[in-house]
Amino acid sequence: MDGWPPRILTPVPVEDIARGDGELVTEFIEALCPQVKDSVGGRAGEPLLLRDWQKQLVGNVFARRPDGRLRHRSSLVLLPRKSGKSALGSGIALYSLMMSGQGAEVYSAASDREQARIVFGAAKAMIESSPELRANTKLFRDAIEVPETGSVYRVLSSDSSRQEGLSPNLVVFDELHAQPNRRMYDVLSLAMGARPEAMLLAITTPGVKSDSSGQDSVAYALWQYGKRVADGEADDDSFFMAHWGAPEDANYRDPEVWRAANPGYGDLQDVDDFESAMKRTPEAEFRTKRLGTWVNAQTAWLPSGAWDTLPETVAPVDDTPVVVGFDGSFSNDSTALVGCTIEDVPRMWLIKAWERPPGARDDWRVPIGEVEHEVLSLPSRWNVVEIACDPYRWSREIESWAAAGLPVTEFVTSSPARMVPATAKFYDAVTGEGVTHDHDPLLARHLNNCVVRTDRLGPRITKEHKMSPRKIDAGVCAVIAFDRATARRENPATPPKVAFYV
Repeated sequence: MDGWPPRILTPVPVEDIARGDGELVTEFIEALCPQVKDSVGGRAGEPLLLRDWQKQLVGNVFARRPDGRLRHRSSLVLLPRKSGKSALGSGIALYSLMMSGQGAEVYSAASDREQARIVFGAAKAMIESSPELRANTKLFRDAIEVPETGSVYRVLSSDSSRQEGLSPNLVVFDELHAQPNRRMYDVLSLAMGARPEAMLLAITTPGVKSDSSGQDSVAYALWQYGKRVADGEADDDSFFMAHWGAPEDANYRDPEVWRAANPGYGDLQDVDDFESAMKRTPEAEFRTKRLGTWVNAQTAWLPSGAWDTLPETVAPVDDTPVVVGFDGSFSNDSTALVGCTIEDVPRMWLIKAWERPPGARDDWRVPIGEVEHEVLSLPSRWNVVEIACDPYRWSREIESWAAAGLPVTEFVTSSPARMVPATAKFYDAVTGEGVTHDHDPLLARHLNNCVVRTDRLGPRITKEHKMSPRKIDAGVCAVIAFDRATARRENPATPPKVAFYV
């Protein structure tokens, strides 16, 4: 059967599937839950028709034991992106809301409120497009009520204070991999104790293996447990897992790997988009989102040879506007300046770098006077329209540059909001041959030393570990300069954020 079975599947007796609620859930969704937006899989307003592999999944999830009770209390479903996870989760949530009797409690849970609202928002849109559901429910901003039964469907998130004192019939946990820790999962799992017919259903893409504490994330820990159950190493009829995805060592560039990892490949997912995404997405991100593969928090950032094979160029000698990126240090790390032109295909070059020499004494320090002289001389050498600086440990010096009239702006590299999109933009340019550079060996070395850290906030570059001797500061400068230069190219009328006012 196309798309079934998944690569990893915990065993469920066919008799339990036959006596379960799978067909009822499928009939409910297909009859009452319309599609809420146009997609490859269909148009908004049309019936949400489950694929055969989705029907098989629902049948396994809602299997019943010989005594008539639901077989599974916890279910973990892992799928790559664009496999219809949100629509399926919304349909299952509405089924539980409408069919679980008096006083049912259904929750959409996620790492933050916006993510939790994705499944919940799709459910509300389904109700608004379904006369039968709309006639039997009342809609609120963060809740759906069924007046006849007193049942309610609400949104929860890990940053919400309303997690205790609940008694769920069903929790649909969206993107469990993004949870910062396992607290919310454990609270909701334990809250189901008073319900004989309750389930926690997590539908997620895989992600990084560790959470914000550095320990195995709750999703990865559950996946490891599910694999033990699937392999027969552990015996737990109450836990179900289905994982569609590629092995960790699979060739992520191979279209046959894409097809095998995605049950909706060529149906719910646009085949052409895979080729495009593979070229413009960091490998770790492509593996998690498109191949359903777990990755380590830190992996090599740029593909091998991608930077070295770009065309060679030189610094401008005319009035071409230039942005300079600055990242400073005090002793152990290096300090660098990198220039980038504001052009359709920007040119990049290393202006200067100060790095602790091999064998230097422990008291070696960055020569601040030399750095300041180099910075102050920039406007006499190029048409510098912006000097984007990370202010960490250099605030006093940067204030003096601003006082001298230099166009200094702030770029805080510790901010994921700045570095995640900047990292992605630079990666796209390098892999898409959208930038040229001077082939300076120090800059190349620093870029090659960068690893990508991927967590729930997204991928961004970092050192392999805090005390690593491998320097990346010139690479960080390149990312800063390129981000600001392209931002000015795309929105020339938008002034940058001034770091210091004098």
